[in-house]
Amino acid sequence: MNPLLEGRPGLARVLDALDHDGEEARIVGGAVRDWLTGRGVRSDVDIATTALPEEVTRRAVAAGLKPVPTGIEHGTVTVIAEGEPYEVTTLREDVETDGRRARVVFGRSWAHDAGRRDFTMNALYLTRAGELVDLVDGAADAKAGRVRFIGDPDVRIREDYLRILRLFRFHAAYGQGPLDAAALAAAVRNRDGLGRLSRERVRAEMMKLIVAPRAAETLAQMDAAGLLAPVLGRPGDVATFSRLTEVETALGMAPDAVRRLGALAVRGEEDADALREGLRLSNAEAERLAALAGPAPAPAMCEKGQKAFLYRMGREAFQDRALIAFARSGAALDDAGWRDLAILAAGWPLPVFPLKAADFIARGRTPGPALGAALKRAEEAWIDAGFPMEPGALQAIIGEAMG
Repeated sequence: MNPLLEGRPGLARVLDALDHDGEEARIVGGAVRDWLTGRGVRSDVDIATTALPEEVTRRAVAAGLKPVPTGIEHGTVTVIAEGEPYEVTTLREDVETDGRRARVVFGRSWAHDAGRRDFTMNALYLTRAGELVDLVDGAADAKAGRVRFIGDPDVRIREDYLRILRLFRFHAAYGQGPLDAAALAAAVRNRDGLGRLSRERVRAEMMKLIVAPRAAETLAQMDAAGLLAPVLGRPGDVATFSRLTEVETALGMAPDAVRRLGALAVRGEEDADALREGLRLSNAEAERLAALAGPAPAPAMCEKGQKAFLYRMGREAFQDRALIAFARSGAALDDAGWRDLAILAAGWPLPVFPLKAADFIARGRTPGPALGAALKRAEEAWIDAGFPMEPGALQAIIGEAMG
């Protein structure tokens, strides 16, 4: 019995359609690795098959499934079954690579298909009947937490230099103990290849790496090997990053990729601008990092001042600055002042400024720039007064703002 089929009628239908009459289909990669190491069943399941894309499409239609040619040039057809997508890829062999992409030919050899993958733990197959097929000793590596390249590490990396970053990302997510020595040495030897990668691919790997369970110690090893600064375009602050992960754990908070990137690489606004370009960050991500460059809240501020700071900055920016400042403060993880600041950021309901233009027009102010300026003065006075909502206090604020 295949354990990955439990509760997945769509997956069973896809395998039933493909795994017969001279063609084979097996579950491959991450789903098998995660099941084998007790991490549960992933939401995404990939399938490898001997059938060519045209045959995959034909069989899917015949079985009442929906094929979508999402990567047909690479042999991938996404088959929709029971509302769930399954990527089905024909067995392949790399025949030519340039360090960024490969030219492939389709084949029927499971050994060749396994041999073209990156790490042994990612080259595991599970048949429809539930038999584990391991052609590269990947099961032992997965269980031991060894992230090991298949074959010659230099060859694997030169096929796609992104594998340098994938080495660290997979070690942060699945590794135990030190990095594989041969893999690390090859990564250092081929470090110049990182410059050939698209920034979008680099960003995707880094954002996954920095939220992995062993991100802090893995980044420290990456930094020691001289591979972190070339990726970030500046030296990384691994100490602050590591401390932030401890703060998050102490406060029961989930890791946040943008905040962690800020702790690792942002000290000033110029750092945020450089990361925007260097990692092709989205506008929202870059703006969030830029917001880290200003002053940070601190426990020494009175509660009224903290709330004013929070209102002006917004919850996300306040929490980012507060947590990173906590990490840089050297304070104990159970420090009451810093913990209260974090709780304030997460739990205080932000008030809504209750005054509108109509309130000023009713007092005789005509629409125009002067009205906008009066509203702004009123909001600042309302913040300084501690966000009062009583009608008498609000009317007094309107009177003062109108001058």
